[in-house]
Amino acid sequence: MAKLTLERVAALAGVSRSTASRVVNGQDGVRPEVRRRVLDVVEVTGFVPHAAARRLAGQRADILGLAIRQSTEQVFSDPYFAALVQGVSGACTQHDQTLSLFLFRSGTEHEDLTARVLRTKLIDGLIITATFIDDPLLWQLTESAIPFVVVGEIGNSDIPSVDADNHGGAELAADHLLSLGRERIAVVTAPMRIGSAVTRRLAVERRVASAGRPLDPDLVVECDSTEEAAYEATRTLLSADPDAFFVFSDRMAVGVLRAVREAGRRVPEDVAIVGFDDLPSSRQTTPPLTTVRQDVNRSGEVAVDLLLERILRPDAPARRVELPTELIVRGSTVVGRGAELSPR
Repeated sequence: MAKLTLERVAALAGVSRSTASRVVNGQDGVRPEVRRRVLDVVEVTGFVPHAAARRLAGQRADILGLAIRQSTEQVFSDPYFAALVQGVSGACTQHDQTLSLFLFRSGTEHEDLTARVLRTKLIDGLIITATFIDDPLLWQLTESAIPFVVVGEIGNSDIPSVDADNHGGAELAADHLLSLGRERIAVVTAPMRIGSAVTRRLAVERRVASAGRPLDPDLVVECDSTEEAAYEATRTLLSADPDAFFVFSDRMAVGVLRAVREAGRRVPEDVAIVGFDDLPSSRQTTPPLTTVRQDVNRSGEVAVDLLLERILRPDAPARRVELPTELIVRGSTVVGRGAELSPR
């Protein structure tokens, strides 16, 4: 069977290629009976116009990209990214958009992301995650004129972004630990190149300082945002005898909890632990993890909304959306305590 092309559709409908193109792309200037004839051929043959051809013709491809800038192994092992993809995918479906997912085999392969996106010429815009404050990719994307949105905190008001209320959420955690009378609060944080890590750490530091219990520098450690890295960091911190931990993420908090228990410390009697995210795993630890809940799924939905705004109105001011957080109190801070919500 001959390859179905726009020329073939035009021939079957008895019209010129330009007329068939106007009908397929929803343009005016075609008589109703001619339009009907072309659409009948499209319906019978199942013809689908090539997205690249639509872009070259000045039409939107209705395809949005999501680039998760972690290794594939990390993406599939971290429930945070599963929730984010679910939110983005659901919003794309709601807006009749197709989702194109960009994943990477290693932590450095994402360095050619801009080139990969430009080569495809198929997406209308891009959502990117896990970027750093000083990431040159942000400037590369800005110069390329590709509409894009960041999921995370980057400290640049000219770039649309969405994230949790990191400051408010960290304050909730600090207030909770202070209310329990904890005196030596340790902080296990992700790298300070990550905007949300900076905000969460400073919020906790200022909150406990205002309560007259400044953080001991020996009780603050920065490490990779993995369970194993947090486990190793905690083993070192325990020699300084902390009685509480605020941890950047639930995934890292699982490592903290493991190290504390292996050291023979009771949780929460000897050491209280608070995470951040409220991933499903936080309810399955022993004891269940007290954490700051952020709606990761909703972050994905909002990112799609912001990106479509950017595509339709590229000259409109960039918006940053901060989503509310809640403190979920469980057994890692209060003995025998069920889940309790403290909205921010």
